[in-house]
Amino acid sequence: MMHPVEFIRIKREGGEHEPEALASWIQAIVRGEIPDYQISAWLMAVYFRGMSARETVVLTREMMHSGTVLSWEGIPGPLMDKHSTGGVGDKISLPLAPLVASLGIRVPMISGRALGHTGGTLDKLESIPGFRTDPTPDEFRRWIQDVGVAIIGQTGELAPADRKLYALRDATATVESIPLIASSIMSKKLAEGVEGLVLDVKTGSGAFMSREEDARELARVMVEIGKGMGRKVRALLTNMDQPLGECVGNALEVRESARILKGEGPEDVRTLTLVLAAHMLDLAGKAGTFEEGVQKAEEALNDGRAYRKWEEMVQNQGGDPEAIWKPVFLDVRHVEAFRADRSGVVEAMETRLVGMAATVLGAGRSRAEDAIDPAVGLKVYRKVGDEVRAGDVLVEIRANDPGRLEQARAYLQRAYRIGEGPVSTRPLVLDVLT
Repeated sequence: MMHPVEFIRIKREGGEHEPEALASWIQAIVRGEIPDYQISAWLMAVYFRGMSARETVVLTREMMHSGTVLSWEGIPGPLMDKHSTGGVGDKISLPLAPLVASLGIRVPMISGRALGHTGGTLDKLESIPGFRTDPTPDEFRRWIQDVGVAIIGQTGELAPADRKLYALRDATATVESIPLIASSIMSKKLAEGVEGLVLDVKTGSGAFMSREEDARELARVMVEIGKGMGRKVRALLTNMDQPLGECVGNALEVRESARILKGEGPEDVRTLTLVLAAHMLDLAGKAGTFEEGVQKAEEALNDGRAYRKWEEMVQNQGGDPEAIWKPVFLDVRHVEAFRADRSGVVEAMETRLVGMAATVLGAGRSRAEDAIDPAVGLKVYRKVGDEVRAGDVLVEIRANDPGRLEQARAYLQRAYRIGEGPVSTRPLVLDVLT
């Protein structure tokens, strides 16, 4: 292996690592042979100097193969997954996974938890009594074989090099590097052993990448990684200028997702679920065209197949699908209306602050060790472009700790901009990169 100082110097000077040298570097990190201070110096060099497409593919491949790569040999049917970069009210994985599974696609989805202003898929599902996200490898395989879909947490054996690099990125202010973000996401997703992947890359005031050009570049790099790794990958650039749906909070979003699977629910959540499902069907060869994919997905929502698959998935993972319809599922001690202080039109929302309002109530985490309160959250009644009168309810705040209400109100006060209008809004799906 090249001397670590020389390896770091190459990137510091803007050079490109040879594939063998970069592979050796990542393998040495996994073996514990490179001290943290040298890894951190290299990460900072990458942050400022970037990586070529070839380097990013090699980095992803080595992180992916640093641990277990799942094999689904002997299980028939296309295996596909979806990944979202996260946003406020983004519960799309919950209805999407059982929907496409009801149409013959197997979905071994490995998801994450809430951190910062965005929610986590695992936290949402664990608000269902008994729901398990920690199967053994044999259980996970059996769930996919028997039911066709499972949503679980990342195992310790999956992409350990990414865990090491991510911890150091977090501690050295090098998180916001597109090659490092892209390789982190793709190494974990491709280690699932799926044949194809649809990416939902969000941009806007509620996304981690608020600038469209940054989100577009991340989407492009991840599609290039997929191509370089021989996988079918498609990325959608989607709008996160306002919360998705009406609900922000774990149990709230579970019930909203179940309503989507019953053919009900907010139009934006339904639309994005259908669009992502159609792209997954297209990549998997289950639909001849995108339009046919939308039609098939709509039929599965409307005739009950998607909801039946949701019930099967929840039961299989130890949960009670009937529990989400009981009043106690959303029971909180304090419900308060946040009202408009003037008449006009909602011109814009600082959506990140809506997410922070839910976080301070206990729906999310500011630190990894924070506990989640599954029932608390927000119901958003007015969004961008809506006319309001002074005193109209903009958001319903649902809390268990009255001491947190004032902080949530303060975030919401800053989140809404009410003016005279008119307002032009961006479409839900901004672009598709193939």
